[in-house]
Amino acid sequence: MASAKEELRGRLLRQRGALAPRERSAIDDAIARHVLSLPEFHDARVVLCYLSMDSEVETRDVIEASWRVGKVVALPRVMGAHSMRWYRVDGPDGLAALERSPFGVLEPVADSAREVAPDAVTLVLVPGLAFDRVGQRLGYGGGFYDVFLADFVGPSIGLCRSAALVETLPCTEPHDLPVQKVVTERGVVGA
Repeated sequence: MASAKEELRGRLLRQRGALAPRERSAIDDAIARHVLSLPEFHDARVVLCYLSMDSEVETRDVIEASWRVGKVVALPRVMGAHSMRWYRVDGPDGLAALERSPFGVLEPVADSAREVAPDAVTLVLVPGLAFDRVGQRLGYGGGFYDVFLADFVGPSIGLCRSAALVETLPCTEPHDLPVQKVVTERGVVGA
């Protein structure tokens, strides 16, 4: 099973990386518009969001829109094996103060005064290489979001381009946890 997942990850990363920048930007703009129109976004006081890198679905527009309407934005920081904590990031200055992790990801500084404890009015936006129509995701293999989602009580939304939305992921395992909805440039999939 692990080799099937790795093969699929490699194929999806190559496919995603081959998308022309202009086309990727147009698709990601549409995804952001759909996220911003969701009732879960409007109802959330806090938005937990990944900061996109490389060819991931761009999240900066959603982050900036969240700040404009007065929402708290928090980004994850890896805190050990399969563990993340979320820290509030305020405005562009907060983004400029991020640190590069050993994984190459920009993360907030671990500051207990800025730590955010997720609750029922917190929305989490989840990255993935692929999602299926019931919200199962193929991540990068670290298990961080699966561990986080196991105890998360708010709405969870996966972001992906429609080319990475499949009917069924063939290699899910019992510890792989789904998101409640998936947003693509074509709209929203899920309950």
